[in-house]
Amino acid sequence: MATRHASLDGPLVIIGCGSITRGLLPLLERHIGFDHKLCTVIEPDCLQAGFLSDHGVRHLRLGLTNETYRAVLGPLLSPGTGFLLNLAVNVSSYDLMRFCQERGVLYLDTVTEPWPGFYFADNRPLAGRTNASLRAPIRALKAHDARGPTAVSCCGANPGAVSWLLKEALLRLAHDGGLPDEAPASRDGWARLMGALGVKGVHIAERDTQVSARPKPAGTFVNSWSVDGLLSEGYQPAELGWGSHERTLPPGGQLSVEGYCNSLWLNRPGAETRVRSWCPGHGAQMGYLITHNEALSIADYYSIDDGSGPVYRPTSAYVYHPCNDAILSFHETSGAGRLPDAKHILTAEEIVSGGDELGLLLYGPERALWYGSRLSIDEARRLAPGQNATTLQVTSAVLAAMVWAIENPQAGIVEADEMDHVRCQEIQRPYLGRVEARYTDWTPLTCRIGGLPPGPDDTDPWQFSNFLVD
Repeated sequence: MATRHASLDGPLVIIGCGSITRGLLPLLERHIGFDHKLCTVIEPDCLQAGFLSDHGVRHLRLGLTNETYRAVLGPLLSPGTGFLLNLAVNVSSYDLMRFCQERGVLYLDTVTEPWPGFYFADNRPLAGRTNASLRAPIRALKAHDARGPTAVSCCGANPGAVSWLLKEALLRLAHDGGLPDEAPASRDGWARLMGALGVKGVHIAERDTQVSARPKPAGTFVNSWSVDGLLSEGYQPAELGWGSHERTLPPGGQLSVEGYCNSLWLNRPGAETRVRSWCPGHGAQMGYLITHNEALSIADYYSIDDGSGPVYRPTSAYVYHPCNDAILSFHETSGAGRLPDAKHILTAEEIVSGGDELGLLLYGPERALWYGSRLSIDEARRLAPGQNATTLQVTSAVLAAMVWAIENPQAGIVEADEMDHVRCQEIQRPYLGRVEARYTDWTPLTCRIGGLPPGPDDTDPWQFSNFLVD
């Protein structure tokens, strides 16, 4: 029998009904007690009407806008009770978070979303299209009111669960290195532990190997999770947290003036920027440098500041090798110079093999350590029918964060780095497949074919210039 982790008093409102909402609802029914009669899903199309009806929840068929969200949400969320999940694209996280803070309602999103017109606005400067520019107002809102109703910002698999796994990876490194492996009690303690372990940088290193028996149709963007989500982040400027050990900026690199950590963005999209990395299933690989909130929040959380500025900060980057159909889709989209008309998300039923490896590659010590989840499609089907490996890593993280928020209802605005990683992993772990620690001698200076030059800086393999391919 499934464990009931928490019960929700009051209404549950979910915005959006894509692959994550469809996978999440059955998990909530397993693990969180809530009144289906008080559950509303807000979604503008009718494609999911049958699914929502089967689960006994209300379907409000409309799209939220900047002009209507307060009038729509007000009657659905009683003051001082309930939970709002923002799982849609183009619905402002900042405005909904502020609304929930005013109303005393719990809140969670998986990414900081803006209103429409942000991601592909030709008249918006590149610096204004970065995740640093999206994150800064949220952190300013947190600084203005440190306590209050819990609002979990950016918590799916990544950003989100990878921050919990990172703390486990650091404790594993400490244990294997003969250092005390007692968990630090503060943000400063965690930062000092990472620095003491000699970690120069962290890749959120992901490899999606899920494949369909059906060849990808030409002109259709295919992905294993939200197509709109991948397009949005893929065509933002490539971006990463910039470490204190870095010597030179990459070509086209600009240090951000936004936010609370020293981030760097490139004047080209992440979908056209490749970086060398490593995952256990395939070893050395190249992934896309996709901007993500966790790349900024990790660099921020693990910074050590002596009062005059950071004396230690890791480089932090999301290096993503999506499924092969998504890579081909990126090539077609960039080549055509326009967004695709047709989109398709691979369902659990049509995927014939593969899985998703999602973890942290910690580099800088004598040997790099990859630590994370290796979840196959077969195991995902067994654990949660109807989900693929990628969506289950996300939905189980949302479940864990919701339970934590219900248990800690006055924590204010938090990111995953600031949550209790032990409690969250206790809830999520049954859905992650194998969680492994794998050491490797790989560096970005190895695996060069045919006598190609070793890299721009062979005196320190862990300079970002050695990771960057194009």
